[in-house]
Amino acid sequence: MYIKSKDEVYTMTGILLALIAAVSWGSIVFVSNKLGGDEDSQTLGTTIGALLFAIAVYLFKRPDLSNIVWAVGFISGLFWSIGQKNQFGAVRYLGVAKTAPMSTGLQLIGTTFFGVFIFKEWETTMSIIIGVSSLVCIIVGAVLTSLKQGDDKEQGKSLKKGLLVLLLSTAGFVGYVVLIRWFDIDGWSAILPQAIGMVTGAFLITLRRKPYNKFAIRNIITGLIWSTGNLGLLLSLPKIGVATSFSLSQTGIVISTIGGLFFLNERKSKKQVFMVLLGCLFIIAGGVLLGFTKK
Repeated sequence: MYIKSKDEVYTMTGILLALIAAVSWGSIVFVSNKLGGDEDSQTLGTTIGALLFAIAVYLFKRPDLSNIVWAVGFISGLFWSIGQKNQFGAVRYLGVAKTAPMSTGLQLIGTTFFGVFIFKEWETTMSIIIGVSSLVCIIVGAVLTSLKQGDDKEQGKSLKKGLLVLLLSTAGFVGYVVLIRWFDIDGWSAILPQAIGMVTGAFLITLRRKPYNKFAIRNIITGLIWSTGNLGLLLSLPKIGVATSFSLSQTGIVISTIGGLFFLNERKSKKQVFMVLLGCLFIIAGGVLLGFTKK
């Protein structure tokens, strides 16, 4: 009988944790849509759930929190709230099946830009070749998922509005990631300040509409799901490295995409279903390739 070594078990555990992140994050847009509410109540509920989770983790882990960790983590959380609210908002124009892969593609492009030009992650000719190939895959995937059907002018307007909202969402998500990387803050330490920033940002962004309703309460579940994925990724990093864990965490877009197409009745034609799924495959391939360019 073959007995796995400790290293193999360690690696398999890391892969499992990264896949937990993929499933959790890939489910967020789909789950929040099923739970109901507009982007304001969804954002508020998600951040409250994330804060509850962060408090529990803090009480368990008890990390040291310096002033710089509090400040950067809090601002990072504010950026996240902007990103998440607008990602939820894009669903109104694009639907879940298009929002999920397009948002993932734009985030990968944005974080890669900072990785290459600010953090100098591509240092060899091979990493540049792989990196450029990955970006081509991501762009092709984003284009395929955004293709409209026929000459419907209303559909064209919705696509333009959705893309603008997604660009704002991408700016928020990229800022959320880059800030933590820039100041080299440990994930365990950042989780509570981030969550407080997320809740504060959500309250400020949604204050005018006052989304204090049953849908905000329901979407606390969305926040718990997101936090589970965040913790899964943090725990997988030391086991399998940034490259593999980051790449695996991106594959979750398939869940929201398929959920939107087949469970939220967003499909309009066989051609559209094919294009969206093909686009997902290209974006996943690009995300996996990007993993090989990371140290």
